[in-house]
Amino acid sequence: MLAASAVTPASVVPESTQQAIGYPTLFLLVLIGALVPVIPTGALVSSAAVVAVHRTAPFSLAMVFVTASLAAFLGDAALYWLGRRGMRSKNGSRWLAAIRARAPEDRLTQAQEKLAAHGVAVLVLSRLVPAGRIPVMLACLMAKWPMRRFWRGNLPACLAWAVTYQLIGILGGSLFDEPWEGVVAAIVLTLVISATPSVWKRVRSAR
Repeated sequence: MLAASAVTPASVVPESTQQAIGYPTLFLLVLIGALVPVIPTGALVSSAAVVAVHRTAPFSLAMVFVTASLAAFLGDAALYWLGRRGMRSKNGSRWLAAIRARAPEDRLTQAQEKLAAHGVAVLVLSRLVPAGRIPVMLACLMAKWPMRRFWRGNLPACLAWAVTYQLIGILGGSLFDEPWEGVVAAIVLTLVISATPSVWKRVRSAR
């Protein structure tokens, strides 16, 4: 009895401490990744989902989903707001310049055509397509979408994005007994998904 009581606190406290540190860290990294699209936020969400699968605490997966989708939504909203300010400014802004730099002309043209034809549906799908978010966001800026219209389309986009990458993490966490193995599998899978469009484009160009 004494041994059991001594072991229980040691096994509970570290997990609660991990959650107290992990969720804010996930939120901050996804938020920064939405503003500065160089952080592989999909891999972060998948890795967090793997860890959540192996936790005994209830609602761990739900917390990962809420944290990731909220951070992505707020980050996108902030970036769109900064882009709108740049569009209204005579000299533009560094945020608008950064958005333009990550939206190749051919991708932007496709985004504008699809946005004009399908509206909000394109915005929802843009977060699920690797490197699709920024060109569609720039297309929305150039079409002068108001903030509220962008928010209405971006909310389901962020929810669908969080669900997709969380499912990848759940799959990785279910296939492996050790959390680190599931994390590695989830990261590799998300990186492969992200790299597939660019590789396919190079193959087509070579042909």
